Amino acid sequence: MRPDQLTYVPSTAEGLGVAEWIAGHWQQVGAAGHFLARNVDTGEELGFDVDAAVPLASVAKVPLALMVLDRVAAGALDAARPVTINPSAKSVGPTGVSAFRHPTTLAVGDLIHQALTVSDNASADALFELVGVDAVDRWLREQGCAGIRMRHRMQRMYECAAGVAGDDFGLALELAIRDDAAGQHSIETLNPAYANVGSAAALVALLQRVWLDRISAPEATAELRRVMALQVFNQRLSSDLRADTVRVSGKTGTFLHLRHEIGVVTAESGDRVAIAALTRSHRRAGIAHDIDLAIGAAARSAFEALRR
Repeated sequence: MRPDQLTYVPSTAEGLGVAEWIAGHWQQVGAAGHFLARNVDTGEELGFDVDAAVPLASVAKVPLALMVLDRVAAGALDAARPVTINPSAKSVGPTGVSAFRHPTTLAVGDLIHQALTVSDNASADALFELVGVDAVDRWLREQGCAGIRMRHRMQRMYECAAGVAGDDFGLALELAIRDDAAGQHSIETLNPAYANVGSAAALVALLQRVWLDRISAPEATAELRRVMALQVFNQRLSSDLRADTVRVSGKTGTFLHLRHEIGVVTAESGDRVAIAALTRSHRRAGIAHDIDLAIGAAARSAFEALRR
């Protein structure tokens, strides 16, 4: 969809100009998507196409972690409870326990740390197995987060891709891009009807509630904020915001042509802006630094426009 066909949600004329620039810049680097930035304290916002349900990839680990932390805060789950992950049954992935070759035992709290800081699929799926995917989805609805749905473990994404492309993830990427243009999905977990999904609006609303302690218990939201601030990956939201006076607490999500990040940018001055950048690439490329940098440029422009 061309930038002039998008639905924009600016609070001000300046915000409209920034949102239009972001959409145009993304198009120039071969990406499309959905973007929303909101000042956590004033509610002023800017963005485009914010209500579409989008497959989340690893962004799904944020609501998962919050639900588990809610259980811990309620005394229903012990953060020190040990969980053993066997390599023969673990989820695949390049980081964390997913890359381990031997049985590993971690506490629940450390599984959350691994899932969020290095986006460890095996740790996230150990949490999903512990509390149940359906239970996470049900908890989100009970909390008023209807725009976010949990339907599967992280490993399901790879199983569905392998089901149509075997071990050829280049082919899976090509199919994802083709299907996206056609509006039909041969990879089930890229279909919004079956995937873990969320809209930019729903994700920003969740972040705003977490940063204002208006969901779950204060000890749960505080721990989620603490761990999100430790994320290792800084090639997207943080790429144009690295400074001693700015902190970015975020979570990336990457799968085939999807490149996402959600997070909150906090300045030393006290300004706080929640951001959801959900993109999909139009070209067959496993590495796309220009799209990552375009997400960072969008975050910087939105933050500067929305800070008080």
